[in-house]
Amino acid sequence: MKQTLFILLLSASTLHASGLFSVGHKNFGFNIGQDSAYNNNYTVIGLNANYFPVENLSVGFGYQTWLGSTPSINQINLPITYYIPLEMMYTPYVGTFYSHTFIEDPYQDYDSYGGKIGLTMQTSQSSYISFGWVHEIYDDGINSESRGYPEVSAGFSF
Repeated sequence: MKQTLFILLLSASTLHASGLFSVGHKNFGFNIGQDSAYNNNYTVIGLNANYFPVENLSVGFGYQTWLGSTPSINQINLPITYYIPLEMMYTPYVGTFYSHTFIEDPYQDYDSYGGKIGLTMQTSQSSYISFGWVHEIYDDGINSESRGYPEVSAGFSF
C-alpha cells in the first residue's frame, strides 16, 4: 500500500513538474510592504532568488531592507519551499526558513526561523503571484517571541 501511494505521488509530481517548479528552473521575486519595529513604522522592500534542484522543491536566498526610520534594519533569508504538485489553478506550498537580521547600533542583530503556507498562481508562462501566511520565531539570545503575518509576492521564472 505504501509503495502504491508513493508511486501515485511520484506520478502526480512528474505530471505537474513542467513549468515554474521543474528541475533547474530559477525564480526571481520581489516584495514590498510595511512593518513596525522599535515603535517605528517602515516600508520593507525585498528581492529573492530561488533554484529548483528537484521537482517542486526550491532553495533560495532573499534580502530585505527596511526604509523610512531608524534604526537601520536589513535581513537575509534562506528559504526552502515545497510546491505540492496538484493539477489546480492554484498550487499550494509549504516551506521553512532561517533569517538573520542586521540592526544598527546600539541594538543587537538577531536570528529568526519559521514556516509558511500558501497558494501560488501562475499568471503567465513565466510569472507567478503567491499569497500565504508566515509564522516566525525570533531569538535575540535573551528573549524569544513569535508572530504571524500575511505574505504576498510576485516574480518570474526561467
